[in-house]
Amino acid sequence: MLLQVVIVAHIAAGITAVVAGAVAMLSPKRPVRHPTAGRIYLFAVIGLFATACLIVVARPHTAYLLLLGGVALALAGTGFMARRVRWRHWLPHHIIAMGSSYVLALTAFYVDNGPRLPVWRLLSPLSFWFLPAAVGIPLILWALHRHTGRRSARRLQ
Repeated sequence: MLLQVVIVAHIAAGITAVVAGAVAMLSPKRPVRHPTAGRIYLFAVIGLFATACLIVVARPHTAYLLLLGGVALALAGTGFMARRVRWRHWLPHHIIAMGSSYVLALTAFYVDNGPRLPVWRLLSPLSFWFLPAAVGIPLILWALHRHTGRRSARRLQ
């Protein structure tokens, strides 16, 4: 019973992370919507990692997913701090860290759930590991190009 509650909390945190991350990525990079969605994403990833730790206690065979979750959490924290502390040239750090965190969180989801999802179950298990990055990395590179050009960088700093 307790494990089911933890799994429901894990699913809720995952849905929150996916939605908040998408809102942050797609919203204008101005005060209110983008930073609020980013904070919600960070807290959702914290919740994902915390509940994953509890799930691994009951299901030790899923412990390898904690590595993805831990790196996703570290990257989300890094992206948040790059912006919050205003590191020198913070914007590329922020984009790369937050985008990579999102890709890793989705990778963990697909590795764990892909075999049970329509369409995804038709793919090879190896694609669950690499398809999110194959889609995410070009999008991160596009965002870097779009938001770190001379005009864009001046506008955001």
